[in-house]
Amino acid sequence: MASGAHVSSWARTSATRLTLFLAMIQSPRMSQYRLIYRALLSLYGEPVWQPRLGPVDELISTILSQNTSDANRDLAFGRLKLRFETWDAVRAAPPTEVVEAIRPAGLANRKAPRIQNILQMLWDEHGAITLEPIASLPLEEARAWLLALPGVGPKTAAIVLLFAFGRPAFPVDTHVHRLSQRLGLIPLTMSAEKAHRELERIVPAEHYYPFHLNLICHGRQVCRARTPACQKCDLHAYCQHSQGLSGPESG
Repeated sequence: MASGAHVSSWARTSATRLTLFLAMIQSPRMSQYRLIYRALLSLYGEPVWQPRLGPVDELISTILSQNTSDANRDLAFGRLKLRFETWDAVRAAPPTEVVEAIRPAGLANRKAPRIQNILQMLWDEHGAITLEPIASLPLEEARAWLLALPGVGPKTAAIVLLFAFGRPAFPVDTHVHRLSQRLGLIPLTMSAEKAHRELERIVPAEHYYPFHLNLICHGRQVCRARTPACQKCDLHAYCQHSQGLSGPESG
């Protein structure tokens, strides 16, 4: 009994030390985040959440957005909706017709089967093409359910949860990933996939929506991938990229 109690006490102590260690690592990043968040608010305001598309539309639009521009995504999505009156019609269509409709988004031969498979899975499970049942699931169950769909990764799942359902998930697209690295919120070596969970720990849930949108806005207007306008960036004081620093250590 004494030995078991000793092991249990040691485990609790080790867990506490690990928690404190992680807090020490994250605390500077959280302080950095608060400064960046306020600076972005002063530049772009505070976006208020509102649904932009229905859940299925949001999901399909996001799949189309993978590895292409917003303009190409929107063109492909518009062509798909114009060609087919309902998602059920897309599900039942000859695959070549779906490929042709979404061709502007690129990778049409890969995206079309994914879209049709997803629509078929929704139909098989719910008897209708809908995502509404996941609205009542606990957050992590809803996330896992979306991640089980073909072609759905952490970014796509988070976009559907945040934008369609207003649930606390933080999407990391190319702009968010780039700026989070340059601003020292995540290690330079951290992948976008892993950054989802890391940023969800740093950013308060109530800030997910405005911070995501404001980072994207700043990434498009100022902190561009190849030609960042560092000389006119209001985040220069917080930016490790413009100061030639390496960012936080990975690990």
